[in-house]
Amino acid sequence: MKKYNVAVVGATGMVGQTLVQLLQERNFPVESLKLLASARSAGTEVEVQGKTYLVEEARPEAFAGVDIAFFSAGGAVSQELAPEAVERGAVVIDNSSAFRLNEDIPLVVPEVNPEALANHQGIIANPNCSTIQLVVALQPLHAVAGLKRVVVASYQAVSGAGKEAVDELLAQSEAVLAGKDAMPRERFPHANAKVQHQIAFNMLPQIDVFDDDDYTKEELKIIRETRKIMNLPDLRITSTTVRVPVIYGHSEAVNVEFERPITVAEAREALQNAPGIVVMDDPASLLYPMPAELAGRDEVFVGRLRVDRSVAYGINMWVVADNIRKGAATNSIQIAETLIARGLL
Repeated sequence: MKKYNVAVVGATGMVGQTLVQLLQERNFPVESLKLLASARSAGTEVEVQGKTYLVEEARPEAFAGVDIAFFSAGGAVSQELAPEAVERGAVVIDNSSAFRLNEDIPLVVPEVNPEALANHQGIIANPNCSTIQLVVALQPLHAVAGLKRVVVASYQAVSGAGKEAVDELLAQSEAVLAGKDAMPRERFPHANAKVQHQIAFNMLPQIDVFDDDDYTKEELKIIRETRKIMNLPDLRITSTTVRVPVIYGHSEAVNVEFERPITVAEAREALQNAPGIVVMDDPASLLYPMPAELAGRDEVFVGRLRVDRSVAYGINMWVVADNIRKGAATNSIQIAETLIARGLL
């Protein structure tokens, strides 16, 4: 099997570290591995399978000889360096929002639209974490009965905001449990917000900044990215995104109205037969997906399937996935694996 020279940009961050871990777990065909990060993190040593790697500064010349570059260092870095990497011969798989809605750049979830990879021009966008698990669950149901309208409320883990956000949740939790009023407030609803809220033992109905219609950027990502990935530009879809005091694992309450009749049994069968999905749906046994039990897994988990009797053809479901793995790192590597399997790399 051919092996590839791989670079990970943002290698010291949560997603970057997970990417490096998954390259090992999935036995990705790595010839050489280059770990890149900001100048501040350059010089850090990272051990991978007993071998120590020195993290280098992410600069244009660092991509010479690289076949695949996984980017997870934010939109500004991607906009600056992804074209440089492509110019030097690399295929870029980008985790930021920099290129997702660019008409010329594929936005890909391999279980849903692998065919979009055929048109890549060197950059492939990895969708938002909440969008990924949503479309994986929607695609098999759409194939059976056709989507008419989707309403999704997400309950998103703090790791989606980075390691500093996780640290703040833990510090706030300790303060609350100790009966202290003083606690760090720097990351919620987002860094640099004019008002900072407590996340410990709380929920915040805001992820990212608000737009002119009072939707948050996170909510708009779900709407716009779902339409693009599923090639349904006119899909009626709305979303509400909520930050919850969970470390790993996003959850979504999803209501779907269909064009054609569909029973719960048909929906369950379609989901069970779909790639990347595990159905956990046994109310009698109190079995349903929960993020605390599913962290570290790569599948999308679906449960609480039931009829929505308020519309002609409707289903409710509960969807959970690890946001750092399937919501970011795992999907990125699956994109690369699909490129290889289809002879596109």
